[in-house]
Amino acid sequence: MIPADLTSILELLTLQDRDRPLLLSFDNFVLDAARRELRGPEGLIALEPQVFDLLTYLIRNRDRVVTRDDILSAVWHGRAVSDSTLATRINAVRSAIGDSGEAQRLIKTLPRRGLRFVGTIREPAGPATTPVPTTSSDRPTIAVLPFANIGGDPRQDYFAAGMVEEIITALSRLRWLSVIASRSRVTGTDRDIDIKQLGRELGVRYVLEGSVRKAARRIRISGRLVEASTGTHLWADRFDGALEDIFDLQDQVTASVVGAIAPRLGKAEIARSRRKPTDSLDAYDYFLRGMAHLHRWTRHDSDEALRHFQRAIALDPDFAPAYGLAGRCYSQRKACGWVSDRRPETKEAERLARLATALGRDDAIALCTAGIVLAYVVGNLAEGDALVDQALGLDPNLAWAWVFGSWVKIWRGEVDAAFERAARAQRLSPHDPEVLFFTQTATAYCHFLAGRYDEAASWAETAIRQWPDILISLCVAAASHALAGRPGEARQFVITVRRLDPGLRLSDLAALFPFGRPRDRLLLADGLRKAGLAA
Repeated sequence: MIPADLTSILELLTLQDRDRPLLLSFDNFVLDAARRELRGPEGLIALEPQVFDLLTYLIRNRDRVVTRDDILSAVWHGRAVSDSTLATRINAVRSAIGDSGEAQRLIKTLPRRGLRFVGTIREPAGPATTPVPTTSSDRPTIAVLPFANIGGDPRQDYFAAGMVEEIITALSRLRWLSVIASRSRVTGTDRDIDIKQLGRELGVRYVLEGSVRKAARRIRISGRLVEASTGTHLWADRFDGALEDIFDLQDQVTASVVGAIAPRLGKAEIARSRRKPTDSLDAYDYFLRGMAHLHRWTRHDSDEALRHFQRAIALDPDFAPAYGLAGRCYSQRKACGWVSDRRPETKEAERLARLATALGRDDAIALCTAGIVLAYVVGNLAEGDALVDQALGLDPNLAWAWVFGSWVKIWRGEVDAAFERAARAQRLSPHDPEVLFFTQTATAYCHFLAGRYDEAASWAETAIRQWPDILISLCVAAASHALAGRPGEARQFVITVRRLDPGLRLSDLAALFPFGRPRDRLLLADGLRKAGLAA
């Protein structure tokens, strides 16, 4: 049974005003209220939840001028909001639909009165039963419920509401995920929710709920991610902090929650795609299956991943992350010594990376994967570094952007920055074995380039215990032991290197390791020469 106080959530989120159409067309845009998506001439437009809500509210009430109080009541539920925050959201709405405060072509400001949407709406003749086609239309959806204020102290309501707002904003940066914002206060007594029924009513696959509890000068925040169709708990955690650092704690919890649940959502989506019959796969499903193969790190799976990404691109030529991940297959091949013909593979990897960049200017996954491909495979370190930075600007909670960023900084010789980025990635995704492997290997290279060979060898061996057959970790382990005066241990790692890539020579290192500083490449070559790698 769904609590009474959740009724408004269902009413607002599923837009149960049955006399109003769910698809609203204006200018060159289509607003899909059911899917909470806005499409323009170039496809889906990423909007933060409040921006989407504000646009929807203005369109729904286009027959009148809406006041500031109207907007605060409808979008912010009566909470106090600064004029600058409101102005920022209004500007974001105008920017999304090609309008501006100067032109006021679609949204007109009436001084001292309010706003009015003045565009021409083309409504469907009958009820909207077929959703507008979207890029990767089978995207997962998540509802973020209001966090319960368990302690009952009304003075903590603002923090619980702000916590949810921050999480929604961070999740909305994930382009592959549709986020439904919560709408109603939920008290501690309202938490006995039938998640399965709620998921059906909201039309979402996943539900994130949580609570806030204050005791003395400490505060505890708990969160739980549930798969709506089965009620399966995918993740749960809690965070403790001091009230004096309340906003720092809010930022920390937001980063931790998003960093933790994003990979779990990805794994759940991959598992879901495997259950689909082959003849019903769409571009997004092929993309997910490609990711599943890519994460297995075998030569066969790398080939299969590339095939699935190519199939996703064929079905949806504007699917930017599919180009990025296809390019990453070539990065994987290089890291593992699986390259059969370097020149054409490098050329194809660059083509894919540039398409990912062109199509995914506001997609963090597309940009960061394009960045690592251009830096590592192509050797364009400056451009790759810039793309990863753009991705981090779009989504600072994307662990893989920090992973790729650490490696680009290694190649550029910026050891301190590489250390910091690897550590940030580990904090965001501490349970992802692939993230751990690459951050541990990156940390090994940081120590190696700084001349701390014992620490470098230790970090490299930690990574190798997890995945024993990746060239980049084996090479730094061998070189570190050799330069630390342990030739026996170094030779053992070189034996494994030769088994994986019998043709690898010291003369190949410049192609395998795109160091921007010659001294870094010479240092690695010296260590591998002492470890027994042939010239």
